[in-house]
Amino acid sequence: MSRRLAQGYHGVAPASAPVETVAVIALGANLGDRAATLDAAVADLARMPLTTGIRVAEPIETVALTPSGPDAAAPAYLNTVALVTTRLAPSVLLSFLHAIEERHGRPARRAGDARWQDRTLDLDLIAYGDVRSDDPALTLPHPRAAERDFVLEPWLRVDPDAVLPGAGRVADLRARLAGHDEPRSS
Repeated sequence: MSRRLAQGYHGVAPASAPVETVAVIALGANLGDRAATLDAAVADLARMPLTTGIRVAEPIETVALTPSGPDAAAPAYLNTVALVTTRLAPSVLLSFLHAIEERHGRPARRAGDARWQDRTLDLDLIAYGDVRSDDPALTLPHPRAAERDFVLEPWLRVDPDAVLPGAGRVADLRARLAGHDEPRSS
């Protein structure tokens, strides 16, 4: 496997191998056989190069979000979070996520596409270790992760001690969304 996959650039490769990092990936689907699609997407994630481990939370069902808020009339989403141990660079990992989405029937992403559409599969890179990026092509951590119960809840199920870089403990963020001062115990 090429070191360039892990480095995400075309310059001279350093002598040392890239460090493994845990990436947090949110998965969601609200069209077709949602559970089968999520299972297949998880298998695709596990087959990515330079990836040595994956932990996945049990999916939860959630109401679809639209620009105007929750829409109970739209098909419900099945959501989960996967923690992927990888040496892929964040930008390269994001490219793999987009390719997996396309393999599962999602049209290629284009600038100006409307957000929050019904879809067969949605994969979002939520966090990549402690990396922070304001690049328009890849903002890390995901700018709306702290506001999304459908990300925080399954993330807590797979990692109760999780921290969203720059925002704090996931348990505290989840408790705030639920209207509690203290994290709730499971």
